[in-house]
Amino acid sequence: MVSLDGTIDFYCFPHFYSPSVFASLLDQDRGGFFRVEPQLEDVRLKQLYLPDTNILLTRYLSRDAVVELIDFMPLDEDGSSQSAYAHQIIRKVKVVKGPVRLKLRCAPRFDYARRKHDICKRGNAVWFHPEGDDLPSLALHATVPLAIEGQDAVADFTLQKGETAAFAFGAVPEHELDSSDFLNAEAIEHCFRASSRFWRDWIAQSTYKGRWREIVNRSALVLKLLFSQEHGSTVAAVTFGLPEEVGGTRNWDYRYTWLRDCSFCLYALVRLGLSGEIHSYTHWLRERLTDGLKQEGHDGPLRVVYRPDGGNHLEEIELTHLSGYGQSRPVRIGNRATEQLQLDIYGEIMDAVYLSNKYSSGISKEGWQRVMRVMDWLRDNWDREDEGIWEFRAGRKHFLHSRLMCWVAFDRVIRLSQKRSLDAPITEWLEIRRKIDADILDNFWDDELQSFVQVKGEKRLDAALLLMPMLRYISPTDPRWLSTLERIQKELTEDSLVFRYPPGSDGIYGGEGSFTACSFWLVECLARAGQLEKARLLFDTTLGYANHLGLYSEQLGSSGEHLGNFPQALTHLALISAATYLNRKLDDVKETWA
Repeated sequence: MVSLDGTIDFYCFPHFYSPSVFASLLDQDRGGFFRVEPQLEDVRLKQLYLPDTNILLTRYLSRDAVVELIDFMPLDEDGSSQSAYAHQIIRKVKVVKGPVRLKLRCAPRFDYARRKHDICKRGNAVWFHPEGDDLPSLALHATVPLAIEGQDAVADFTLQKGETAAFAFGAVPEHELDSSDFLNAEAIEHCFRASSRFWRDWIAQSTYKGRWREIVNRSALVLKLLFSQEHGSTVAAVTFGLPEEVGGTRNWDYRYTWLRDCSFCLYALVRLGLSGEIHSYTHWLRERLTDGLKQEGHDGPLRVVYRPDGGNHLEEIELTHLSGYGQSRPVRIGNRATEQLQLDIYGEIMDAVYLSNKYSSGISKEGWQRVMRVMDWLRDNWDREDEGIWEFRAGRKHFLHSRLMCWVAFDRVIRLSQKRSLDAPITEWLEIRRKIDADILDNFWDDELQSFVQVKGEKRLDAALLLMPMLRYISPTDPRWLSTLERIQKELTEDSLVFRYPPGSDGIYGGEGSFTACSFWLVECLARAGQLEKARLLFDTTLGYANHLGLYSEQLGSSGEHLGNFPQALTHLALISAATYLNRKLDDVKETWA
């Protein structure tokens, strides 16, 4: 994570869920950072991604000087990381107009700033070795002289117009630390060009050529950054501890893979035609089904959330020594959601299985047997109370969204069995699907409100209801749905911003912002209902809340500030879904008038 002034203020290594090395985003004094700072007065800052890449450019502008800082992590043109610079952060600074004096400080703070480290200088590198043997040693290489100041690597240097300096920070084999030619201009230029070509070639595979192409491509590039190349899964966000309310206590760890994101992710990949990621994600999902059935317990064979590698030990711990973003405490790592029962995940994974069979390789006989074993468990448990999609911590209830997704689970396996001629207890599944449908209509429809409701016997609404027509449970023009849609807009929506549910109903202290993915769900629901003009207006309005790079956090505050972890996969997935559907409907109208 790179701040507006070019400081790397958040970095976990070697995995998404590994302990932090830099975390000044969460504690400016203790967290650690990596800063290259031009010594300029009255400086103006501009930041952008180089077109169609994930290479970041920060530009420092003043009356007498211009400096450019480029940040990237090297990839070979085939997407692999086989070079000596694999898993390095490369920072390249260039003076466009000068001369300019610059100061560097690389201040790692290992293990969430809980461990000290040894530091030494070898050749043109500074080496950082954390206490203990379970964390990797890291090194900073530079093309300018480095020095040691306390626990940090520092440099003070001047570049003339047209001159550059480069830095590489990451894990380096011990024998490379003394190598004077590890970092050189020719090698860095090769890495830059190869990485640029990889990103441009990758996004060129997208089949989306419609309106809003730039923001859709940016969302796809964000998802690629959140994608584990090694395991084939996608994390919800790269950060932990960023608050849903500045100064509040709703500060969670999102560096993991939620099963509920799987069908959304596959939908987005399918709509963009990115087949390589579809195959990888499908493989990861099949592994979760296999592993889950080996350790099935009372609360089912599947967990709500996993590490990207498939592990599910996510003990929730409070880091009391960190002050938190904007004094938002406690800062948490791990996530207790893995212990919850959330029945909706079975609908999401069966929807994903259905999609992967439609757009990827067909399911094997052995794989189908695993699916049927999971459905055997769901047959006996679909009507249980659970914690729901929003992971309430106020006790289990009968949530409509959980019922809906259980209906989806049986609907998708019925469809898959019939399409692929797979042996299955179709009669039994049809009857269960009918029972769930009757339960939804009898127990979650409120005649007084003329709306579906969040919980059986209660009158609260829930923005997750917006998924009902998107998942093909109900027609987008059904009178019951249209009155529900109208009430959601009345009770949960401010302008284009949609809140998940009324405040104070989830058993967690404090407030939160609007949930940006729900805003994009509303857009798609309006488009499906034929309200295209309103859908387009709300979509364009919501696009205006993106940050300067086209990225979204989990939530938005009332004044448009980004809240929650960042960047959030679910938001960008919902954006892609809304953009592609709305674009298609607008094209249909255009063709009709033509």
